[in-house]
Amino acid sequence: MLFTHFCILVYILSINASPIYYDGNFDDSLRFYDGLGGEFGEYFEGDMLLTSTQERDIFEASEGRNGLRNGAKRWPNRTVVYHIEEDDFDKDEIKVIKEGMMEIENKSCIKFRRRNANEHAVIFKSSANGCFSNVGFSNDDDEETEQVLNLGKGCMRHGTVVHEMLHTLGFYHMQSTYDRDDYIKIVWENIKEGTEHNFAKYNNDTVTDFGVPYDYGSVMHYPEKAFSKNGNKTIITLQENVHIGQRNEMSVSDVQKLNKMYCEDSEEEKLDITHRNS
Repeated sequence: MLFTHFCILVYILSINASPIYYDGNFDDSLRFYDGLGGEFGEYFEGDMLLTSTQERDIFEASEGRNGLRNGAKRWPNRTVVYHIEEDDFDKDEIKVIKEGMMEIENKSCIKFRRRNANEHAVIFKSSANGCFSNVGFSNDDDEETEQVLNLGKGCMRHGTVVHEMLHTLGFYHMQSTYDRDDYIKIVWENIKEGTEHNFAKYNNDTVTDFGVPYDYGSVMHYPEKAFSKNGNKTIITLQENVHIGQRNEMSVSDVQKLNKMYCEDSEEEKLDITHRNS
């Protein structure tokens, strides 16, 4: 009877979690309990596609270079140009994508516009497993870059789409920020071997928080069991009774950061423009 209940539990969890990289190993599948398995693939921090310039900046940041502030390029004219591969999505899925755009437009100065011929654009696809995106405006002169936002099986939920769109706009994950150790504890022994690099912490010269405090409720925060090898927490909050890893909508802090990044003539914006013109 106990074995039967165990099998039923595994079956239910596998349906609800929509695992995308599940390889038949039950212990490995525990990292999908939060239902966000598609974000934890084999890309940088699970769901970010970086250009060679951004990768170089990450490694050189420790040498004093102003890394990802330069790499997180803003979209020109506060406008995201896009193209949806409509054969990849059904009508309801396209609606979810459009609703994600609408939330960002309604809460900031950002606009989304369909691509004209030969324009650089972010391409919404569902041609691969997982949910992932380039970070920022990725149209480097020194490399051929097709900017992709992939939404595979299990990715079509509003908060996940918004999460990936914020990567496209230049956001990195919340728990990577320089002061994260004041708010969370990383439980290294619970992290699947070979994925520890996904919990790297940037210094303050690498990724800016635009003066907005750490936010447990950010749509960009990992859930507590991200990359878990045993179903136990890989992230413990130092404040009690808070939830991390929500994928419902942008938090108040997410909105503040987005507006500081794009909608204000801030020092950070001037810094980014200086780097791009140097």
